[in-house]
Amino acid sequence: MNGNLYALLASRFPTDPSAPCLMLPDGSQIGYGAFQAGIGRLAALLRARGVEPGDRVAVQAPKTPESLMLYLATLKVGAVFLPLNTAYTEAEVRYFLDDAEPRLFVTDAVALAAEAAGLAPLEHVHEVAPEALAAIIYTSGTTGRSKGAMLSHGNLAANALALHEVWGFEPGDVLLHALPIFHVHGLFIALHCILLNGGPMIWLAKFDDEEVLRLLPKATVLMGVPTFYTRLLANPGFTHEAAAHMRVFICGSAPLLESTFAEFEARTGQRILERYGMSEAAIITSNPLHGERIPGSVGYPLPGVSLRIGGGAETGVIEIKGPSVFSGYWRMPEKTAEEFTADGWFRTGDVGRQDPDGRVWISGRAKDLIISGGYNVYPKEIELILDELPGVGESAVIGCPHPDFGEAVVAVIAGAGDEAAVIATARQSLAAYKTPKKVFFVDDLPRNAMGKVQKNVLRDRFKGAFGG
Repeated sequence: MNGNLYALLASRFPTDPSAPCLMLPDGSQIGYGAFQAGIGRLAALLRARGVEPGDRVAVQAPKTPESLMLYLATLKVGAVFLPLNTAYTEAEVRYFLDDAEPRLFVTDAVALAAEAAGLAPLEHVHEVAPEALAAIIYTSGTTGRSKGAMLSHGNLAANALALHEVWGFEPGDVLLHALPIFHVHGLFIALHCILLNGGPMIWLAKFDDEEVLRLLPKATVLMGVPTFYTRLLANPGFTHEAAAHMRVFICGSAPLLESTFAEFEARTGQRILERYGMSEAAIITSNPLHGERIPGSVGYPLPGVSLRIGGGAETGVIEIKGPSVFSGYWRMPEKTAEEFTADGWFRTGDVGRQDPDGRVWISGRAKDLIISGGYNVYPKEIELILDELPGVGESAVIGCPHPDFGEAVVAVIAGAGDEAAVIATARQSLAAYKTPKKVFFVDDLPRNAMGKVQKNVLRDRFKGAFGG
């Protein structure tokens, strides 16, 4: 059996070539027949350009139907897809190109598709083993240089099949796709689920709350980052009625504030389904489709995924095993060896705990751990308290160099307020060593493309908070 992920996806496509695959904002559609033909022509062009199985195809291009077809064409010919954030600078891109040495670098998928228009579609799907490399996803590189996580056809197929099942995809589902496709969330998680379903997706170039609200009545599933949901809630047009027909709202890529979870439920009567994943393993845990979705929890390990807390403590670094866990970092054998335990578990770098029934809670990143006066401080615990204070939009807690404690707790708050009052209120709920020593107020917290707060940026900005 062919282990090529594209072979699996295509086996689920509808037999009717006119069945809609992409529903575009202007009302036009691309049927599955035209979609497959476009993929086939691009696959033929890749081969004509000398792309062989195992070669890398790097893409830094706007989100278009053609860029999606290019991803699938790359899989079809057995090559390795390398998506690059469209916001990367020329210098950043140069690092990735030097590191991955792609056979082809594409910045305009529309032009490439036009070049392929006269070619006969390549019908053959290259046969690969499940462990063959399908994609390289570069991590954000907040500590040291970016690492290329190597994901196989088997990794992606196993995760897609598990998610299709646990999220209950069914005939008639329509996905509203407003995520970027240079990231695992939009490229793999959302896309593979709907293609395995042989269903249509509403294809938006980017998230816009007014456009999402306009098109929401045609959808049943929305996958987004927390910012999607806060912006929808800020729009008065997002009412209980506007969301009533939706089967599920799924959230990931960054932590969802419990206040957003509560406000969403109060507005719509529905609970957002939060899940947890990372570039190195796609989705790891998910709250249940049918069952209790608890704010602040990322749910249970997916079928086939084993999870444990390292170090034997109640709270510690989450370690995982399973069919979606990557094989290692591109051309970094030493780094790969560091990240796996002697018995083969991957150290995620995320700190958390697991209830006796298996439910998982994330405290933060291990690298964000603050050690103040010899005591471990987990920022999430403090942020949950600060976020409940009047006038606090959102908080980020970091450690800054301190002459006595080594590190001291600093809170950065999006909003306005009084530093002394914040510290005094926090002290009522927190031990002295956990209580912020200083509080800074900012208009907005810095975020990356997927909405994650960039604590490394904050640490650099406020590193002189205590002198030095």
